[in-house]
Amino acid sequence: MTCPPTTTHDDPPETPPPTIERFFRPSAQSRVLLTLTLAALVISAVLGVSVGARSIPLGEVLRAILSRLAPFVGLETPSAAHVTIVLDLRLPRVALMAVSGAALAAAGAAYQGLFRNPLADPYIVGVASGAGLGAMFVITVCAPATALALMAVPAGAFASGLATVALVLVIARVGRTTPVTTMLLAGVAVGSFTTSLATLWMLRSPEGLRRAFNWLLGGYAGGGWAPVAIVFPYLAAGLAILQANARALNVLQLEEEQAKQLGIHVERVKLVLVSAATLMTAAAVAFGGLIGFVGLVVPHVIRILGGPDHHRLIPLSALGGASFLILADLLARTLLAPQELPVAIVTALAGTPFFVFLLRRLKRSVF
Repeated sequence: MTCPPTTTHDDPPETPPPTIERFFRPSAQSRVLLTLTLAALVISAVLGVSVGARSIPLGEVLRAILSRLAPFVGLETPSAAHVTIVLDLRLPRVALMAVSGAALAAAGAAYQGLFRNPLADPYIVGVASGAGLGAMFVITVCAPATALALMAVPAGAFASGLATVALVLVIARVGRTTPVTTMLLAGVAVGSFTTSLATLWMLRSPEGLRRAFNWLLGGYAGGGWAPVAIVFPYLAAGLAILQANARALNVLQLEEEQAKQLGIHVERVKLVLVSAATLMTAAAVAFGGLIGFVGLVVPHVIRILGGPDHHRLIPLSALGGASFLILADLLARTLLAPQELPVAIVTALAGTPFFVFLLRRLKRSVF
């Protein structure tokens, strides 16, 4: 008869097996970073509404807003011109820039995590070039400044962008799986093809060349609150889906086989994440044009400052992207006033030096 092994106090305690959560512990800086991003969003929105070709004091801005939302307050009545500028021109523009920037930045964070590629951005699977092709077609066919054109350009860009991503997924499919490398290569190939088609269409239709070029560079076309009402549901739904899959994104930073062992249905997660991020990007591109750099820079900056946990990275990227695009649009319409620059030029000029500065200043791995 054998005796069971005895344990002593000198025996080392049994260590639990490593889990992915150990690599994504809550950061002590999370609350500070959340406060800073919220403050940046509020400040940028205030500046975006009050600063312009005709500056409006903050008190007058508040009175203009309250005059329509709460006329019973009894404040001093603002001028009709200020009410029109604030509520019908600048506030809708700031709101559209906010939702578009949030969509692009959150989608960029999802794409970078999904592809485990620091160069990934919302346009990597061809959604931007596909949306550009659809917009080129509509712009050159419809007459400018008509109600049909205002409604058809976003619809054409949205539909074409989604069709392009669907084509990329079909091409990248290998059996029952969709390898990340194959998806990236298919996105580059299809994106280049649709860009060439859009350029060819522009050259064949010179009468719409200027309007198409302005759209490609992120020229704001106005439209009041309607674009905001259309883009916001896609942003809200996309953020909810990405946040629900934040743990899966964390696990996917490992190899796919390890992710499967940790209970992640890799192929289903890929499809869900690509679909959600693409819907957000297509909605933003449809109304804002091809605004680059937001989805590349903002998630990197947030990752450097707040860590790689996608539970925090996705919402903080959305807040940072909203602030970044609002400020970029403010610079676009004030730097050379009364001439207005395309916002995509400002995002590239302002974002590149800032991004390089952060990388060289902090000098730590972002993945």
